[in-house]
Amino acid sequence: MTYLHQIDPIAIQFPAFELFGRSFHPGIHWYGIMYLLAFLVAWWLGRRRILAGRLPGVDMNAFGDLMFYGMLGVVLGGRIGYVLFYAFGDFLRDPPMLVRVWDGGMSFHGGLLGVLVAAWIWARRQKLHFFDVMDFIAPWVPPGLGFGRIGNYIGGELWGKYTQAGWGVVFPTDPKFAGWTTQQLQAQYATGALDPFARHPSQLYQAFLEGLVMFVVLWWFSSRPRPRYAVSGMFALLYGVFRFVVEFVRVPDAQMGEGGYLAFGWLTMGQVLSLPLVALGLFWLWKSHSSPTLQPVATGGKA
Repeated sequence: MTYLHQIDPIAIQFPAFELFGRSFHPGIHWYGIMYLLAFLVAWWLGRRRILAGRLPGVDMNAFGDLMFYGMLGVVLGGRIGYVLFYAFGDFLRDPPMLVRVWDGGMSFHGGLLGVLVAAWIWARRQKLHFFDVMDFIAPWVPPGLGFGRIGNYIGGELWGKYTQAGWGVVFPTDPKFAGWTTQQLQAQYATGALDPFARHPSQLYQAFLEGLVMFVVLWWFSSRPRPRYAVSGMFALLYGVFRFVVEFVRVPDAQMGEGGYLAFGWLTMGQVLSLPLVALGLFWLWKSHSSPTLQPVATGGKA
């Protein structure tokens, strides 16, 4: 069975206005709401772990600083990573595109690097071991990944390949439908003529694997004290494997070579960037066997 994607990416549309000779159409996008939900859930889960003493010596004020640093790391790292990994040629031709985040383009791997840098700076200020901080952060990151992928689905971006099996999602943003009106799409969909253009909703696959499954596994895995590196290692391993697998049904970035593939007619940039995570995850899990275990110190509910 096929489904015609008809979700408006703008949740709330405000009246248009003109300023300095330009027309503006302000609105609140679902993608922005997903980012907000991601940060709110991260704050709530992180607060629970702080009050449970999972990062001894850190109070709610210091945790607030960590959240601020983390948000900057996600946004700046995600954008810079996207430009470096996927659109460096566009950046060289048009440097201001780096700050035009409203045009789209965020990279998980860049966001992860941004969070790593932010956590390293915060850990140094708090005189904490970097991996104690990363083990603390890792369990409450997956919900944000899930919300982000749902935002991608609502926006009709980063979709998968054609299923070629009579089921999937027909995305109006497919280049095949350039110039088509909503009415034309609906009429053709009703006749079944669009069934060959149904795609894998790879965004939802990623929301399920990277969001729900990773959260359940990591939250359970970290529910009791684990040796240093273990939780970070599990996060890196799971994300790397899940992302590598989903890339097989996801449309690669066209600008990354012939057909969007880097080699072999199937290897994508997303897979290349995920392989180091798999390797690091395995290494950190191995290293955790000879590392100390940070014991929680309950705060007594004080914030």
